[in-house]
Amino acid sequence: MVTRRVQSGRLHRIYRGVYAVGHTNLSREGRWIAAVFACGEGAALSHCSAAHLWKLSPTSSATSHVTVPSRNGRRKRPGIRLHYRADLGPRDTTLRHNIPVTTPARTKRDMGWTKERTRSDLEREFLRLIRRHDLPLPEVNGKLGPYEIDFLWREQKIAVELDSYAYHSSRASFASDRARDRELQERGFDVLRFADTELDESPDVVVAALRARL
Repeated sequence: MVTRRVQSGRLHRIYRGVYAVGHTNLSREGRWIAAVFACGEGAALSHCSAAHLWKLSPTSSATSHVTVPSRNGRRKRPGIRLHYRADLGPRDTTLRHNIPVTTPARTKRDMGWTKERTRSDLEREFLRLIRRHDLPLPEVNGKLGPYEIDFLWREQKIAVELDSYAYHSSRASFASDRARDRELQERGFDVLRFADTELDESPDVVVAALRARL
């Protein structure tokens, strides 16, 4: 059946076992998903291809980079750069635009960008996310009573705090954060807290939560 459809021009082979329907004018995303499918179970778009898909990098190579958890008989294919990583697991991958892809955090690690982030690093990343989605810009480290708030929208009465394990893991920090939240809520502010991992792995969820309130 496949052979007949290839001969009639209804199917066009991209890789062994992977076909385009009706034409070969695939988008970049189409090429990426074909490459992942060609590499078998557990494969995920990775490295510079994943970085471009997540909008972490403005450029990507013409070659599709794909990471697989084991060799398991997988061979090199033209146009695909295979990476073998035995530690690649379900927590390292997700779907974006229906393409299996390494998470932003895993992508950054694979690209060698990962380092311990400071408070200012998190703030810059959050502001980039705000600007990229055309949301109203907040005050940064704005004063509200005795408190300095990470991000403050006074008119909309929204306060956002960014949490990372490095700065909020102690019992004292946990208690202080809750006391601050209660006081801000008593002043009529909607308090949102986002973990650093949320900025890495689910930025769309962060944006949706902010947009709903703004």
